[in-house]
Amino acid sequence: MKISILVAPILMLPLFAANAWADCSAPTNQSEMTQCAGQAYSAADKKLNLAYNEYRALLGGEQKKQLTQAQQAWIKFRDLSCAFESSGVEGGSAYPMVRSACLAAKTESRLADIKKLQECKEGDMSCPARK
Repeated sequence: MKISILVAPILMLPLFAANAWADCSAPTNQSEMTQCAGQAYSAADKKLNLAYNEYRALLGGEQKKQLTQAQQAWIKFRDLSCAFESSGVEGGSAYPMVRSACLAAKTESRLADIKKLQECKEGDMSCPARK
């Protein structure tokens, strides 16, 4: 029994490897489109997390707290909004692709917002104070 549990994941590696190399410049089927949308969301999420942490490090105590609260509220908004926006295809094969594409787009938009805050010029009254 233990051997089959250990061998099963190894036998499944070719299935995962085949999907890992989808040509996202020209996906040809639903599986590839879904995979590419997921990869786009994952990449956007990584960039956002990096920018968020870099920007958060520039802030003082109260601003850090406020940014954390704003980010948590934004994540809830993003997830609920994308659930709603993809609800028209819920249960279908396109659902994961549509949801991931929505998550990627909203995450890229939030990334632009965070970068704009990072690039505030000294003395700009519309930007949070830095420590």
